[in-house]
Amino acid sequence: MNTSMRREEILKILRNSETPVAARELASRFGVSRQVIVQDMAVIRASVPGILSTTKGYTIQQENTCTREFKVRHRQDQTAEELNLIVDCGGRVKNVSISHRVYGRVSAEMDIRSRQDVREFTEALASSHSTVLSTATSGYHYHLVKASSMERLDLIGSELEKAGFLAPLQPWEKENEK
Repeated sequence: MNTSMRREEILKILRNSETPVAARELASRFGVSRQVIVQDMAVIRASVPGILSTTKGYTIQQENTCTREFKVRHRQDQTAEELNLIVDCGGRVKNVSISHRVYGRVSAEMDIRSRQDVREFTEALASSHSTVLSTATSGYHYHLVKASSMERLDLIGSELEKAGFLAPLQPWEKENEK
């Protein structure tokens, strides 16, 4: 199989997969090194919008969904509770970001879709002896959340507010929201 054919097949796999596909899995499938797959993905991503690289692999964004960014605040020990609330309401946490006074906007892909993903994330965080990104901003952070409808996103916002996680937007953030 030549390079062009392999890249076409990789794209088909991503389009048909409900979960992220790891580079090592693609490398094994095509009998090439992980580095070859990483190079293939760089070329594919340059021409195909919506392909994300997450800690669990490559995924392609689906078009029939809605997204909203939520500003939240909580302690690190409440991370699992917050993420579980979002996935239990039908949301998918695409990323986390902070707005830092010196560094500006800092983001990290997450792709949290289930309680299992939440468990794996919190275990990885604990075993790495790291802290959540929001420790740099007194617990304030943003999540880009994807859901099947605006009603689901409204439900997520309502539940985050009930749990005391939803943070008020500052005047400049309201201007950026439009």
